[in-house]
Amino acid sequence: MTVADLGEFGLIAAIAARLPRDGTTIVGIGDDAAVLAASPGSQVATMDLLVEGRHFRRDWSRPEDVGGKAAAQNLADVAAMGATPVALLVGLAAPGDLPVAWAVALVDGLAAECARAGATVAGGDVSSADTIMIAVTALGKLAGAPVTRAGARPGDVLAVVGVLGHSAAGLALLSAGLAEPASLIAAHRWPRPVYQAGPEAAALGATSMIDVSDGLVADLAHVAQASGAGIGIDTARLAPGADLEAAAAALSEPGPALALRWMLTGGEDHALAATFPPGTRLPAHWTVLGGVHEGHGVQVDGRPWAGPAGWDHFG
Repeated sequence: MTVADLGEFGLIAAIAARLPRDGTTIVGIGDDAAVLAASPGSQVATMDLLVEGRHFRRDWSRPEDVGGKAAAQNLADVAAMGATPVALLVGLAAPGDLPVAWAVALVDGLAAECARAGATVAGGDVSSADTIMIAVTALGKLAGAPVTRAGARPGDVLAVVGVLGHSAAGLALLSAGLAEPASLIAAHRWPRPVYQAGPEAAALGATSMIDVSDGLVADLAHVAQASGAGIGIDTARLAPGADLEAAAAALSEPGPALALRWMLTGGEDHALAATFPPGTRLPAHWTVLGGVHEGHGVQVDGRPWAGPAGWDHFG
């Protein structure tokens, strides 16, 4: 059965049946808008768009992977503000010949990643289109002030939580028709951000924070510009690990250069990068990579980075 066979309202009913309800959602799918229980304090909102052929390929990823990825990249932005994820609103546009099984499996991936983050899917919309497009709005709640990109100060330390370069390596393997290391391909298909690290960083006094979606160097350049400061990365603190090294060797580029480039410029891992006041005692899962200094831009091992710094949709 295709989504055209089921029809718009049949598809909405099938989607709603896959999604659990929790205490956050007062009015969910089936009305003109969702109503969510709101606690005192500020709310965080963000949105992102996934387009077939640009952000995912159906021959490379299961629909569950696409749904999980769509949720993860939005929920990670909520966490990067120091907020706790609450809910998603999801828009799905698809060709009429898309199998219903694919659409509901996509929803299963969305729901699974929301459950991992402690969030829910509160509503959305469906429409027809020539290709699959998924628009996701994520909502979160703040316990205190937001952690923006603009607060890094000279003397702060730079630290990261989560993996770096795994998604880029997985994409390179898929593009080359390779299947190993499987862990890297899985990381590209469905990234797993460390959501709780966002509120944790805020509680530790983080001065700035960003979701590493386009590449570490590219995203830290946003922090440097917003903060009016320079940021330095020490590559001696970057440990590629056996899987990245194996992927580089499989692509006939043995040695640390390619693995390091993935870690510095690869996107879609959705690690969190944050700056902290000097002397902050960081939990073990945060890795210190460098620091903030007077100046501007991002330096790698004391020198400006040469070459592409990360993903650019129009580059």
